Amino acid sequence: MLTINVRGENIEVTSSIREYVEKRISKMEKYFSDESNPIAHVNLKTYPSKGTKVEVTIPLPYITLRAEEVNDDLYAGIDLVVDKLERQIKKFKTRVNRKSREKGSLKDIPLDDITPEDTDEDKTNIVRTKRLSLKPMDSEEAVLQMEMLGHEFFIFEDSETNGASIVYKRNDGRYGLIETNE
Repeated sequence: MLTINVRGENIEVTSSIREYVEKRISKMEKYFSDESNPIAHVNLKTYPSKGTKVEVTIPLPYITLRAEEVNDDLYAGIDLVVDKLERQIKKFKTRVNRKSREKGSLKDIPLDDITPEDTDEDKTNIVRTKRLSLKPMDSEEAVLQMEMLGHEFFIFEDSETNGASIVYKRNDGRYGLIETNE
């Protein structure tokens, strides 16, 4: 059973909005096994420019499904996000099925009843490999290094935690930090 948590920022989540979100996202239950008990985190935002943003995150054991959509119409944004999530599920299932055929064994994943689609093999082929040694630094220095290189992300060894971390440039122009667990 898919659990749906709906949260609003700068918007009151009315019963009609909640019902619409639950109706659209609950249609995705067919993709999940009963044992996985996934939770869909839905975040609805409104902006002063009358635009809305819909974000949905569904963490699963093998993958985290995440989609967002900015639209003038909240309900249209919800529909578009659900469509994006369904495409992600189908793409993931296709990739897992292809790998299991190559290895000769079928891995138990928490998604059911999805038929694989034909995908463009060229999109997933690795065309270049880089090797690097991680230099210990703090996140501010990593952001500077990333900006100097003109990249969207930068991998470094965090001097405080001694773990690998990644800084990245977000769509809103600010920066994000991904830290690894030890």
